[in-house]
Amino acid sequence: MQQYRGVAAGSIAISFLVIAGKGAAWWHTGGAALFSDALESLIHPATALLTYAALWFAVRPADANHPFGHGKAEFFAAVFEGGMIIAAALVIFQHAWQVWRQGAVLADPALGLALNGATTLLNAVWGIVLLRVGRRARSPALSADGAHLLSDVATSFGLLLGLILAVETGALWLDPLLAAATAIYVLIVGFFVIRASVDGLMDAAPSPAIVARIKTLVAEHAAGALEVHDLRTRNAGQTTFLQFHLVVPGEMTVEDAHAICDRIEAALHHEMTGLVATIHVEPESKAKHHGVVVV
Repeated sequence: MQQYRGVAAGSIAISFLVIAGKGAAWWHTGGAALFSDALESLIHPATALLTYAALWFAVRPADANHPFGHGKAEFFAAVFEGGMIIAAALVIFQHAWQVWRQGAVLADPALGLALNGATTLLNAVWGIVLLRVGRRARSPALSADGAHLLSDVATSFGLLLGLILAVETGALWLDPLLAAATAIYVLIVGFFVIRASVDGLMDAAPSPAIVARIKTLVAEHAAGALEVHDLRTRNAGQTTFLQFHLVVPGEMTVEDAHAICDRIEAALHHEMTGLVATIHVEPESKAKHHGVVVV
């Protein structure tokens, strides 16, 4: 996990470089669209710091007050990041309306567009890195950070094309309209970041594909048992909690039943890191005749 915190720390450094470039682009042009791009980037250092803190807290071992660990700290960080993205969208709306009323003016557009383009490329590269590491580490905070950066890249690319068109045609009224369009897109991104994080806080199950794979592994390695039912899963940051009832013949010894449980857990842990399984063994009189079919 130390290497993942290193990635989060790298986000902090890159975010300041991006702010410097996009801030300079807006300062030189005075355009509403570049203001919206700079403002969206301005919240990234705060979210990068929050991601780093969440990763540090999430890996703390379980204690008496948090017996299931601290993994959900990442979901809180992602919710807060989504809230900051939405707040930025509202500020962009306000600025776009103000520029629309006063009339758009673009000064030194070539330099501004060049600076914005360079920082957009930097964001694109780092956003892809964050998403890949976030998926590999099963980190909601890193994934949210990567999604935010790539949303910034998408809006920046659209703004650059629109501003080039505005400069070439003299249709400067496109500037506040592009800013408003950016705000709408940012608002949608913030909503989806929050929704995904709230699912984690509400103990949402993993994806159907992961649940199906868990059921397959249990069925394939529960030989000797009669039935598996009441299988439940939930995500908590990088940890997936699994529990189910394992029905065995009434005459089976505790040692033999325990051996089946060990076999199932070994198969699950071999494929799925961060999985915590709780198995409740029951005699055949407790069978419900539904659930996972044992192979």
